[in-house]
Amino acid sequence: MLTDFGIILLFILAAFAFIGIVLFVARLLRPNRPNEEKNSTYESGEEPVGNANIQFNIRYYVVALVFVLFDVELVFLFPWATVFGQVRLINETNGSWGWFALTEAFLFVGILGLGLAYVWAKGYLDWVKPQPKIPRVDTNVPADLYQRVNDKYSHSKP
Repeated sequence: MLTDFGIILLFILAAFAFIGIVLFVARLLRPNRPNEEKNSTYESGEEPVGNANIQFNIRYYVVALVFVLFDVELVFLFPWATVFGQVRLINETNGSWGWFALTEAFLFVGILGLGLAYVWAKGYLDWVKPQPKIPRVDTNVPADLYQRVNDKYSHSKP
């Protein structure tokens, strides 16, 4: 006889087995004909041009974190509004439940507002355009020779 945890373990193992079987059957059935077009880099339907090692502005991460912060705030406030705004609960507690819930919500939003004010005051939300830093290498080879080699090989590609 299996315990409750044994049944859960059995379901987990069956799920992994099912996934493995589906992937194995898909590998057997799908065509495998790689070519130059399929192996090329796909970038939003456009041919990739230029060097992929560009300087990425770190501020995008800050914007994403602020978005996640306020998204999580909404995830907490919607259930709060539906549960704590029930008239039946407020009437059963002579109105103290509603005031408690409202105070709790304002405290939660206030703490998040303080966090936003701190980040804003520190200047982490200021969008600063980074200055590209071109590496300098001291060499005895003239720069014109590099340009001639680049021109020679860039025109030979189809």
